[in-house]
Amino acid sequence: MTALAGVVLAAGAGTRLAPLTHLRPKALCPVGGRPLLDHALDRLAAVLPTVADPRHHLAVNAHAHAAQVLGAVAGRAHVSVEAPVALGTAGALGALRSWLDGRDLVLTNADAWLPAGLDGLLDGWDGERCRLLVVPEGHGPGDPLHAAPAAGPPPPAVRYVGACALPWRLVRDLHPEPTGLFEVLWRAERDAGRLDLHLSLQAAVDCGTPARYLAANLAASGGRSVVDPRARVEGEVERCVVWDGAVVDAGEHLVDVVRAGDEQHRLTVGAAAPG
Repeated sequence: MTALAGVVLAAGAGTRLAPLTHLRPKALCPVGGRPLLDHALDRLAAVLPTVADPRHHLAVNAHAHAAQVLGAVAGRAHVSVEAPVALGTAGALGALRSWLDGRDLVLTNADAWLPAGLDGLLDGWDGERCRLLVVPEGHGPGDPLHAAPAAGPPPPAVRYVGACALPWRLVRDLHPEPTGLFEVLWRAERDAGRLDLHLSLQAAVDCGTPARYLAANLAASGGRSVVDPRARVEGEVERCVVWDGAVVDAGEHLVDVVRAGDEQHRLTVGAAAPG
């Protein structure tokens, strides 16, 4: 394995999480009182060497609400702003090729809530294969990844949870154009039987929808409402997230919602799990 860099993917428009993402990018939506971006940077920093300038080994891509992401990163990482369009998971790495400069990388999605972090993702990694962090299908909310090898019986279905290790030899040929890692890289590696899956049993959550976003917050809090200390709450809240600056008036009783906005512009987003 060569020297290692870390990349947080934070450029998504967050369409499924709207209207919350009309206010801020998905990467800056808080879980457990901290922005998802901070959690992502922490889990990468935990496996990277300590250096004087973290911008040397940590990078974040940005597109939607890019100015907010730039302000939030504030020197903690190199920022690659994608304009006029977002480049996708593979195109983002193509745009970072010169910054990567021959290094292998560990990649994580900003919108992934991973309470156990990378959970040994790099343990024993040979630096030759793509290694994906997965959980068993049905182990928490999310979308399945069927990663059967080219030969032999298929393994149990698993779900990718937004973190992976990628060798430079496969990243160096990516281009800064809108493309996805599955389409240009992982599918071929899977079909050739070279996709390495690292199984975790943590309660990972993809925070892509209001219901999943609320689920991540409740997992972080042990089931209690998560209320930012800068919010004003005079009413009752049950299993809710209340953002900084938001207001819950006396007489209001909120259940399974996210309350955002401010005194003049209040936003209430229903987030109860379906069914």
